[in-house]
Amino acid sequence: MPHDNLHNVPEPGFAFMFEVTATLDKPQELGMTKYGKRRVIGINGGTFEGPGIKGVVIPGGADWQTLRTDGTADLVANYCLRTDKGETIYIENAGIRTAPAEVLQRLANGDDVDPSEYYMRTAAKMEINENSDHNYLNTSIIVSSGIRKANSVIIRFYRVL
Repeated sequence: MPHDNLHNVPEPGFAFMFEVTATLDKPQELGMTKYGKRRVIGINGGTFEGPGIKGVVIPGGADWQTLRTDGTADLVANYCLRTDKGETIYIENAGIRTAPAEVLQRLANGDDVDPSEYYMRTAAKMEINENSDHNYLNTSIIVSSGIRKANSVIIRFYRVL
């Protein structure tokens, strides 16, 4: 396709927003359902921090996971953060975690697995009070990259520019 100035479509970039470390409950296994093997993992706390923003993960959220036959996990997490200024951020985060079967088994065992051995990416929708200094959360496309630890996840969120 020829390049012309009438279609100067911008290349997306990424701006780091913050990193969340969320502590997790033991998975509740539902077993095989009509959609796949289902499990729910409660989010019971944690912290987050980035340029100009920090706070805690509010207990009570969860990650609803469906495991595909190839071992890939479809992730859907809903939870809230509270900034150190008392503002609440609602997060709805959906994505996947996938790897070869042997790597997924090591993750399931709670082993420390190098993040380069698996793929964990999500897209998030965030909501905050419209009068907040962080109102950009309401009007941004947000993606993340994450790693799974034995009893926690670490997720780095980026605003797509």
